[in-house]
Amino acid sequence: MRVLAVGCHPDDVEIACAGTLAKCVKRGDKVIVAHLCTGSLGHVVIPPEELVPMRAAEARAAGALAGIEVLDGIFGDLDIYADNAESRNKVVEVIQYAQPDLIITHNPDDYMPDHVATSKLVFDAAFTATLPNWPSQTRKAAKLVPIYYMDTLAGVNFVPEEFVDITDEIDLKIQMLECHHSQLDWMREHDGIDFADMVRTCSRYRGYQCGAAYAEGFRLCKAYLRGTTVRLLP
Repeated sequence: MRVLAVGCHPDDVEIACAGTLAKCVKRGDKVIVAHLCTGSLGHVVIPPEELVPMRAAEARAAGALAGIEVLDGIFGDLDIYADNAESRNKVVEVIQYAQPDLIITHNPDDYMPDHVATSKLVFDAAFTATLPNWPSQTRKAAKLVPIYYMDTLAGVNFVPEEFVDITDEIDLKIQMLECHHSQLDWMREHDGIDFADMVRTCSRYRGYQCGAAYAEGFRLCKAYLRGTTVRLLP
């Protein structure tokens, strides 16, 4: 199976679904992570021209820990818009490159505009990518596949419908998150926030909900032909 996870910023996937993706790799899946935004505005001191390559390297290092292919961002932060044909077409290329059997992305109702735009773009592009006559660069149509929405930050306004037990993957998930030094180190040193601890705690909470030590939660996109009778998540 081929799994495509589309996050907005370089650490979003590690926060919400890295344990699930690591579990997918363990069962033999090809996993590709695409970050649509570069994370260019993700620091208050480091300027964008320095931060962008730094965050791309952090994302690749995180992916390497789990055997995941990582695609660099294609939009600047806050420069991604859902109702934009050019943006949609760029995401079409990502999906046609990945040729996924399932897609994981942000919940449509999330805490910031970039996440919301990413969710909408993935939904729109996932359909467009299936059209064989669409004038893409790859010229290789993708399949119409289920889309799973991953948890929101701290689980706000998100009620999971499916859970993945990540008890065996929780330490790897946190190691992957810790690769994002530009984010986690700053929050510890200047904000007094242990973000990795928060992510572990959220995974523990989802575990309480489904009888596991640690878990990640998902919702299936309910749209025509997006449903499935098959368990696709690990």
